[in-house]
Amino acid sequence: MSAPVLDPAIADRLKRTDDGLVCAVAQERGTGDVLMVAWMDDTALAMTLATRKGTYWSRSRQEYWVKGESSGHAQYVHEVRLDCDGDTILLTVDQTGGACHTGDHSCFDADLLLSEPPTA
Repeated sequence: MSAPVLDPAIADRLKRTDDGLVCAVAQERGTGDVLMVAWMDDTALAMTLATRKGTYWSRSRQEYWVKGESSGHAQYVHEVRLDCDGDTILLTVDQTGGACHTGDHSCFDADLLLSEPPTA
């Protein structure tokens, strides 16, 4: 089976890096937590839209990966939005298990660099 092709109307709105990639942010549907940031190209986005499984491009391995395919920590995609500049995709997902490669729920669970609001 061949990979799905991204709708040209969507493809025309994307602003890609020189490598043909767009930043993708996965946000948990129930909590609003930002879970992870990854990269997509047109094929990864088309696959995500067709299957509702978070599908990304690995810059280090130079291959596609479906979130949870090997770990079981899958993402079911409910909504896909494009920001006003066309250079970031927001995925609203249900996450099974940890979203981070470390096994943590979120890649952003680490200590905050700034945790208090600025004083007036």
